[in-house]
Amino acid sequence: MKHIVNLYENINDTARNNSDCPLVVLPEEIFFTISIIGVLENLMILLAVIKNKNLQSPMYFFICSLAISDMLGSLYKILENILIMFRNTGYLKPRSNFETTADDIIDSLFILSLLGSIFSLSVIAVDRYITIFHALQYHSIVTMHRAIVVLIVIWTCCLGSGIAMVIFSHHIPTVITFTSLFPLMLVFILCLYVHMFLLARSHARKISTLSRGNMKGAITLTILLGVFIFCWAPFVLHVLLMTFCPNNPYCVCYMSLFQVNGMLIMCNAVIDPFIYAFRSPELREAFKKMIFCNSYQ
Repeated sequence: MKHIVNLYENINDTARNNSDCPLVVLPEEIFFTISIIGVLENLMILLAVIKNKNLQSPMYFFICSLAISDMLGSLYKILENILIMFRNTGYLKPRSNFETTADDIIDSLFILSLLGSIFSLSVIAVDRYITIFHALQYHSIVTMHRAIVVLIVIWTCCLGSGIAMVIFSHHIPTVITFTSLFPLMLVFILCLYVHMFLLARSHARKISTLSRGNMKGAITLTILLGVFIFCWAPFVLHVLLMTFCPNNPYCVCYMSLFQVNGMLIMCNAVIDPFIYAFRSPELREAFKKMIFCNSYQ
């Protein structure tokens, strides 16, 4: 999966020499620390929902799906660092069958992280839409059973797609498919948002008090989506440039920021839990009980 995940390593020396931009290298300790924090924070989200019955609703299950996606992204970097450490210390033979297999498994976590985030944000957008404009029918439309089925289907598709992308990562159609999911998700949510806010504006007086209160959920989704775009878009652009103009000096100059782009992805997993906590009083209360070791009601 080096073609997608470690693209900057494949830039040839001639292209590097034609560019005036040196490769930006960040200490692996920074990646490792941020990844550990990301795993712990998102694990707290999962534990809070599992232990607090008040949070066991479809909306928070969808949030847990996004938290799992963020956690997989952080876990990817942790395992990659461990694999590199074993290789550098001589405990792992370079380019052995074990290393190749381990690389593929670790890289699949990265793909799962992106795909899981895309589909989780999309299903959260649909959930917010139903909450706002079908508030009275929400609990009959979005049941726990249906939410679980949707999540099972989503993660089954993500797993199958992730494995396929790892196996066929050296093919350009795979890269195009990988990168096209990002703008497709944005277009889908954007269309949903435009319809949602236009409908809200034209029927403002008809929207119930409950629906107006649920607009807060739509604002939370907007923040999550904005952070996701900010953190992942630079990497997606990197993939496209590496595929279609790997020898162009301007492209190589941008690709010299590969590790910075990777850092942004790791930061996404750290930022999201703060957004949940800041926007959700229920989660804040659950975190307080977990931190101060109080029992749940």
